[in-house]
Amino acid sequence: MRDYKRILVTGGAGFVGSNLALAFKRDLPNIAVVSLDNLHRRGSELSLDRLKAAGVEFLRGDVRSPDDFAAAGSFDLLLDCSAEPSVHAGYDSGPSYLVDTNLTGTTHCLEAARRTGADLLFLSTSRVYPIKRLAALPLVEHGDRFVIEPGSSGPGWSDAGITVDFPLTGTRSLYGATKLASELLIQEYAEMYGVRAVIDRCGVLTGPWQMGKVDQGFLVLWAARHLYGGPLAYMGFGGTGKQVRDILHVTDLYRLLRCQLERIDDVSGHIFNVGGGAETSVSLTELSALCREISGNSIDIASDPETRPADIPYYVTDNSEVSEMFDWAPEYGVEAILEDVHSWLVGNREMLAPILGPVT
Repeated sequence: MRDYKRILVTGGAGFVGSNLALAFKRDLPNIAVVSLDNLHRRGSELSLDRLKAAGVEFLRGDVRSPDDFAAAGSFDLLLDCSAEPSVHAGYDSGPSYLVDTNLTGTTHCLEAARRTGADLLFLSTSRVYPIKRLAALPLVEHGDRFVIEPGSSGPGWSDAGITVDFPLTGTRSLYGATKLASELLIQEYAEMYGVRAVIDRCGVLTGPWQMGKVDQGFLVLWAARHLYGGPLAYMGFGGTGKQVRDILHVTDLYRLLRCQLERIDDVSGHIFNVGGGAETSVSLTELSALCREISGNSIDIASDPETRPADIPYYVTDNSEVSEMFDWAPEYGVEAILEDVHSWLVGNREMLAPILGPVT
């Protein structure tokens, strides 16, 4: 890996950013790691003590502000983990915070990287793919989940999942649009200014220290409600809970990023689909059964058949390209991820229950 001296992590007190900052500092103790975050999301303040104890510098700042990047000083690697991460953002309110954070923020990240000559790892999302195209996949019910009809395939998809060649024509939510637009900006900066950058279109990322909500972080929310109590519902697609996502432990993501940095000269400019893949996928109904087994608690789960505008019934990452290129595969399966999350919830109940438990 390049001899980096200082790493800046935007969104560095959030779930992904804080975990990555801590992992890089643990494994590369001689490198300075700085976490930049505006602490907008509830629960992100809980990362501050962990970052300080590990020797990660915290800088309260906002990617929407160029002055805050100036305050961060020079760096030679930027991990851009900052985002308004909800695909439902903007539907019930104005889009200003979403667009300013996800798109204007990317511009400021790129300008900072250009000025300092830094490399960039950008965490994009699977939600760049159009909603109607994903919803039109030929799905069939198989037990407690939806699956792509075995043996079927089309442009950018098969029963192994979705590849980066999946068509991009169509609408994808404002969240997805800001991330796709950010990808285009990054590619232009790479071409015009020589910024070395890798783009990872991530599926569902999860693990301890994620403050799960209905619209982002569903696995942690499900596990927390089975332990702390509170309402849950199967929403959309008939209210059966058969919608499927693949999940990736943040530790497995970190392992991949290290591999990508080892080959940054070769893979700069590449876009990769990154997720747990078919073997690490789960439906909500399957997740409920696993949560009952691990927690020992059974809770009532409501059924709401109405599908919200940005919801999709199925997304599984086809990991074949990234796995072959970097000799990488997820090490955490669904049950291992859930057990890790459950242990964290049990061990930090007093601190986490006010955030992840029922609203009182």
